[in-house]
Amino acid sequence: MNSTAPRVALIGANGHGRWHRRVIGALHRTGQVRLVGLCDLAPITDLPEAPVPPGAGVFDDYRDLLTVTGPDVVVICTPPHTHLELAVAAARAGADLLLEKPPLPSLTAHARLVSVLASTGRVCQVGFQALGSAAFGRLTGAVTAGRLGRVTGIGVAGAWQRPDSYYRRAPWAGRRWLAGAPVVDGVLVNPFAHAVMLALAVAEAATGEPFAITELELELYRARPIEVDDTAGMRFRAGPDLPVVVAATLCGDERLAGTLTVHTEQGRAELEYTTDWLRLPGERRAREVPGRTGLLENLFAHRAAPEAVRLLVPLERTRPFTWLVEQVMAAPEPVAVDPAFQVVSGEGGDRVVTVVGATGLVRRAAERLALLRELGDGPATGWLPCRTATNMQTGTELAQD
Repeated sequence: MNSTAPRVALIGANGHGRWHRRVIGALHRTGQVRLVGLCDLAPITDLPEAPVPPGAGVFDDYRDLLTVTGPDVVVICTPPHTHLELAVAAARAGADLLLEKPPLPSLTAHARLVSVLASTGRVCQVGFQALGSAAFGRLTGAVTAGRLGRVTGIGVAGAWQRPDSYYRRAPWAGRRWLAGAPVVDGVLVNPFAHAVMLALAVAEAATGEPFAITELELELYRARPIEVDDTAGMRFRAGPDLPVVVAATLCGDERLAGTLTVHTEQGRAELEYTTDWLRLPGERRAREVPGRTGLLENLFAHRAAPEAVRLLVPLERTRPFTWLVEQVMAAPEPVAVDPAFQVVSGEGGDRVVTVVGATGLVRRAAERLALLRELGDGPATGWLPCRTATNMQTGTELAQD
């Protein structure tokens, strides 16, 4: 084992944290890092592909982990409403951070963490790993270089299906608030957070103005008895006049993996961001563009050479995303979808609710840069329109910390 390798600890070792354990475990085996501690409120057991290495501590209190292990880097993979407390504690303990998405629930929390990072000299990478995709880099490189002409719109659509067990996975699942803390576990903020962040990143590449959101419209629906949306549409404008639409559902009647469409003067560029298949204008078919830069590896490279290696997703880059989270929190409660447009199948934790026509609606929204309520030609129009939050104030405040 390399005694000079960064000491890494993981807070939130179960659930999605198992994915981080596999990533860290592979780096540990090759001597690139030393996994010194795992923490979770639930019991932590070995994974066949990522066993707890000898000498690594196992904790159920993050304060004990930080005190005992003295990590150089802390990966935080816990419920979103716990992120600020844990990130502040880890930074004050002298650690750099990899913070899972969605990072923070409000601009106040964002500013708080920015301040702590500045005072401690620590850095924070946020877990939007899709931004490390070679396919996405090729797309944004073409946009930035002007090879696609002027970008006239950005649309992202996705349609997944989640069973009842998804909403039973944790006390905060499907909630807006938990014990007074904002959770916002809706379709745009959590499962399709990557879609929103990718749209923001393309808008930044197209306009050169990362915080210039000038208008926002939201429409939120729910097919289940939950507090948040499971189907939603969002439209905002970036820069002076660039429409951006994100439309997504967890009640899809067919699967749409997650497609980013960039409308340009030369045609449409399309990226299936979950698989890295890309088609640029003029290309007859999409093709896979392999390669992803891991966010943890990028963080280590930045620590070793901060002037030469930039963080892919520094906390500051996610500020527009957090602003949008705030607007979702401030929007009216989701509108219930009429049961006449729902199809229920399965039993117990495998029970699923499908909204008739939902996949077609979100796909057309991204293609037409429209809100769902503006699409009057689909079979699901019986549950449209909904109450919409419109023209929310932004201005220059968004560009300042």
